[in-house]
Amino acid sequence: MKDLFELLTEPDFKFEEAAEFFGNKLLLKSTEFYQLAEEYRHQAFTVSGYSKIQVLKKFQDELLKAIEEGKTMREFKDRMNDFLERRGYEGITNFQADNIFRTNVQTAYNVGHYKQMTDPSVLRLRPYWQYDAVNDQHTRPSHLAMDGRVFRADDPIWNTWYPPNGFRCRCGVKTLSERQVRERGLTVETSPPVSAEVNGRFTNIIPDPNFATNPAKDAFKPDVSSYPEPLRKAFEQREKRKTKTSP
Repeated sequence: MKDLFELLTEPDFKFEEAAEFFGNKLLLKSTEFYQLAEEYRHQAFTVSGYSKIQVLKKFQDELLKAIEEGKTMREFKDRMNDFLERRGYEGITNFQADNIFRTNVQTAYNVGHYKQMTDPSVLRLRPYWQYDAVNDQHTRPSHLAMDGRVFRADDPIWNTWYPPNGFRCRCGVKTLSERQVRERGLTVETSPPVSAEVNGRFTNIIPDPNFATNPAKDAFKPDVSSYPEPLRKAFEQREKRKTKTSP
């Protein structure tokens, strides 16, 4: 059975919202990225180990191409390594490529999915959301503890438990109608779970560090007056570009 990531990156599947979200990310060096408040980091883009903006831009361009054209992780890795090695860098490993590719593409597609699920016409017919973990030997215990849980679409749980909830997270969210909830005998929860027994062991039900956010809801509008000058200028330049391209 394919996970959400595999389904979303098939060549005939594309969210315009996903491409827009990822294309608007602010390019930052890692040192600048980690100065952002946690809830804003989804609005920025960096790759650990690289500080030159032209290199980060190439990473972003290749990932955007994957989102828009359905490119595979292998194609992304090959194109990036050709670019990096021609400039004297070592190429990225399979693990690095998978981590960078999966985390960024999955985030972008989940943002696109969120925007579609929250359309008023969809919410009216399908007001419940169900957390969907892949449920295999690679699924993290805390994510597995969320698998199958149902909450209303407007429940605050989705402010912190909207995927991805960790690096290389493969989780997703399904929409459900009132009839589906009733016929499947599902319970609509109203309080965030705290702990649960998973495979015979108790686990705290919390997202991975730095992933307790909802990238589709956290608009990047910080007070940048106290930020270091390079970060402040980068943000201001991005805002100017967005204003020029707005209809």
